[in-house]
Amino acid sequence: MHTSFALLLELGVILVGLSVLGAAARRWSFSPIPLYLLTGLALGNGGIAPVPAAGEFVEVGASIGVVLLLLTLGLEFNTAEFAHSLRRHVPSAVLDLVLNATPGAIAGWLLGLHWTGVLALAGATWISSSGIISRLLSDLRRLGNRETPAVLSILVMEDFAMAVYLPVLAVLASGGTWWQALIGVIVAIISVAAAFTASHHWGHHVNRWLAHPDDEQLMLRVLGTTLVVAALAELVSVSAAVGAFLVGLTLTGDTAERARAVLAPLRDLFAAAFFLAIGFAVSPADLLPVLPAAFALAAAGTVTKIATGWYAARRDGIAMRGRLRAGTALIARGEFSIVIVSLAAAASPELGPVVTGYVLILATAGPLLARWSGDWLRATPSADPPPVR
Repeated sequence: MHTSFALLLELGVILVGLSVLGAAARRWSFSPIPLYLLTGLALGNGGIAPVPAAGEFVEVGASIGVVLLLLTLGLEFNTAEFAHSLRRHVPSAVLDLVLNATPGAIAGWLLGLHWTGVLALAGATWISSSGIISRLLSDLRRLGNRETPAVLSILVMEDFAMAVYLPVLAVLASGGTWWQALIGVIVAIISVAAAFTASHHWGHHVNRWLAHPDDEQLMLRVLGTTLVVAALAELVSVSAAVGAFLVGLTLTGDTAERARAVLAPLRDLFAAAFFLAIGFAVSPADLLPVLPAAFALAAAGTVTKIATGWYAARRDGIAMRGRLRAGTALIARGEFSIVIVSLAAAASPELGPVVTGYVLILATAGPLLARWSGDWLRATPSADPPPVR
């Protein structure tokens, strides 16, 4: 077997560089995500030091990375408690849609885009990055915080909504008919409902099959099953991240704890590829002309996501500091916004640079704001008010 010298060298240098950046981030107690994103920007096409041989590995690794991030996030919870949280936060999800899709729709109208482009830009400003936020919550050790279920409820309902939104956008952007879009929506809704019902009612059978006393067998079974479920989710136009999250929810007790331990190194490796890939997708030369528009959208998106998280955490009776943590945790945009732009590229090619700049700004600023939010209201009283009904 012949192995490319350039591939090995580029990957080796990238991993060593990420190690140094990660150590520096840990030393100063903040998430390494912004550093990884900026590294991807520097190493991508048009960057200061492109790595063409490693590009394919990073692209494939990014797909696996987001699956592993959501799998390990699902391992922190069980289906019963999460189903309760989802039901409670339907009003939060509605507010999330209204607050965060509106700036994109208005901006698209002001830019004179075709109505398909307006729909695409509204989706790009609405949806948060499940991959970035799940890693962020782990980095900041907030998985056990009281506001975290509210944050996760918003993320998962956004991902479920994408199962309806993306087929519609894909059909309309390609010039399809309304009944083709309707068929896609019906298939997606049935698939999501069936997957969540199966996870909730028959997940204990999956848990028994995946459990194994040998760590290697446990890793292979959990990872293999997760990738198969993620692939099936993509097949029916549901996010692979949703499929991976549902697999994580089915594992409980000692099996879940051991799965977290054996999968953590793989998750960290492929998560780094995921963050690099977002930077790879952006050409610095394309960014400069659209930075004013991207920064304006990013400022609006920051405010609207903080308001969304604040409201969702307030519904759970969380104090002010927790509400601010929830809001800042939701700021980051990422993989879905890039997918949305790629679907609408033919109908609205001018969207690409604006949205990629927007994503890069919020994917970088979001983790930083989430880290700093823990200090902003340290003097705020921590007594929890009654939940909003």
